[in-house]
Amino acid sequence: MIICYLSLGSNLQTPQRQICLAIQTISKMPRTHLIAVAPLYFNPAVGRKAQPPFCNTVVKILTSLSPENLHQQCLTIEQKHQRIRKIRWNARTLDIDILYYGDRKIQTHALTIPHPRILERPFVLEPLKYLQSIQS
Repeated sequence: MIICYLSLGSNLQTPQRQICLAIQTISKMPRTHLIAVAPLYFNPAVGRKAQPPFCNTVVKILTSLSPENLHQQCLTIEQKHQRIRKIRWNARTLDIDILYYGDRKIQTHALTIPHPRILERPFVLEPLKYLQSIQS
């Protein structure tokens, strides 16, 4: 089992509800255990500014899914939340990114781990720091 961190964000269709429902679904993923959830973090949109503010969090999971399978599970959850991918950094019902997959470094066409923009995003860093601070 590998410790992973996922970031979740939403700014459409009742964002807090989208995040809570996504966390419930993550907790039911195969071969995966939800370990901890950071408090919600609210922030203005990044990239395209003319959109609603975001609700974000980070979750810590333990999984035996491969990075590719975990990524596919995240995409499936986004699709169930009616995520539309047409314009980069546009408003969205749900976005789930794999921040870390243990200490592995992965660079493929579809997946980069650790996530390349972690250090540029306070809405990821703050919840991530919170989860890392409560580790034993």
